[in-house]
Amino acid sequence: MNLLLVGCSHHRTPLAVRERLAFDEAQTVSALSALRGRWPETEAVLLSTCNRVELYLGGEKATMPSPEEAGAFLAQFHGLDPALIQPYLYVYEDEEAVRHLFQVASSLDSMVLGEAQILGQVKDAYQLACQQGATGPVLHGAFQTAVKVARRVATETRLHQRRVSIPSVAVGDFAQQVFDRFDDKQVLVIGAGEMAEETLQYLQQEGARQITVVNRSWDRAEQLARRWQGRAVPWDQLVQAAAAADVIISTTGAPDPILTGETFRQVAAQRRRWPVFILDLAVPRDVDPAVGEQPGVYLFSIDDLKATCEANRRQRDAELPAAMQIVEEETAEFMADLHHKASAPLIMQLRAGWQKPKEEELQRLFNKLPQLDEHARTEIRRSFDRLVNKMLHLPLDSLRDHARHGVPHSLMDALTKLFRLKD
Repeated sequence: MNLLLVGCSHHRTPLAVRERLAFDEAQTVSALSALRGRWPETEAVLLSTCNRVELYLGGEKATMPSPEEAGAFLAQFHGLDPALIQPYLYVYEDEEAVRHLFQVASSLDSMVLGEAQILGQVKDAYQLACQQGATGPVLHGAFQTAVKVARRVATETRLHQRRVSIPSVAVGDFAQQVFDRFDDKQVLVIGAGEMAEETLQYLQQEGARQITVVNRSWDRAEQLARRWQGRAVPWDQLVQAAAAADVIISTTGAPDPILTGETFRQVAAQRRRWPVFILDLAVPRDVDPAVGEQPGVYLFSIDDLKATCEANRRQRDAELPAAMQIVEEETAEFMADLHHKASAPLIMQLRAGWQKPKEEELQRLFNKLPQLDEHARTEIRRSFDRLVNKMLHLPLDSLRDHARHGVPHSLMDALTKLFRLKD
C-alpha cells in the first residue's frame, strides 16, 4: 500500500496562486467525486485552508494517479494550466507523506507554530472525505494517527501554550487580565486591516459576539463587519461607538492619532461603564499615550506586546525538538504497522503453502504405520510442526525484519515466485 501527497503551501507559494487553487466545501465534494471517477480504487482526502492546498492519496501504486497526474488534476479542476502551478507543488510519498501529515496536524508546518486551528481543519477534511466514501484503510489509519500525534504534541510539550503573534498575545496574555469573559463585551474595530481581522479571530474564539466596525472607507467597514457577523457604523460616529465599547482595536494607517486626549475626553464623558481595553496596533500610533494614563483605561501598543511575543517564541522554539521527536516516533510506528499489514498476506500464504505437504506426508506415514497409538501420532505430528516452523523461521524472520523498514517489492516478488504463491 502506498501514500502520495501533492500540494502547495505558504512556504513557497504566493497567495495569488493559493487563492486560485483553493477549494470550498462544495468544490471539495465535487473534486473527490471526480477523482474517484477517474481512479476508483484510490483513496483521497483534500485539505484546503488559507495557507495550503494538499491532496492525500492512498492505495496500490498501479491504480493510483502519478504525482504529475495528481498535480494536473488540482489545476484542471479550477481551469488552470498545470504548467502554471507545477513550480510551486511539492510531492511526498509513503513515509515522507506520513511525516508531513503528522507535522501539519500538529501545527509544526504552520505559519505560526503551535496555532490551534489546523487540527480542526485536518479533521474536517478527513470527515468530509469519509462522508463521500473517498477514504479507505490507508488514509483512515494515517489521519486517525495524525489526530493522535497532534494530541500528544499538545499534551506532552508546551508548544501550544506559547502565543507568538501580536493579536494572540494581545487577547490571550493581556485582554484576559482585564476581562474574564468576552461574550458580554462590546468590541469596536477602528480600521479594517489584516491585524484587526486576526485579533477579531482570537476574540471570537474567546466568545466575543458583539462587534462594531468603524472605517473611513464605508465599503471596507461593511465587508469586515459582514465577515464577523458584526455591524458597521459611519466614521463620524466614532466617539459614540468608542463610548459604548469595552474592547477597542485600532489599526488604521493614519499619520496622526485617531483617539487624541481631547477626543477621548468626549468618549469618557459618554461612557457608562469601565474599564476599557484599548489595543493600538497601528504604526504610527492611533491612540495618544496620554489616554492610557486615565483611570479604567488599559492601553497597549505594539511595543508593549513585542517583548512578550519574543519571549514566548524563544520558549516555544525550545519545545520544537520534543515535538519533532513525537512525530518521528509515530511515523516509524505507523510505517512499521503499514508494512506489516502489507506483508501479512504473504506470510499467511507461506504458512498455508507448507501445511498441505506436511499433512499429506503425515497421512502417508500414519497409513504405513497403523499400529501407532494416539500418543505416538501426537509426538510425530509435533515433530513435523517443529520442523516446518524451523524451516520457515529464517524466511519469515527476514520478511518481518524488512517489514519494519518497508518490504522491498523485489523480495516479495522473489518469495512469490520461489514458493509459487498467488499474486
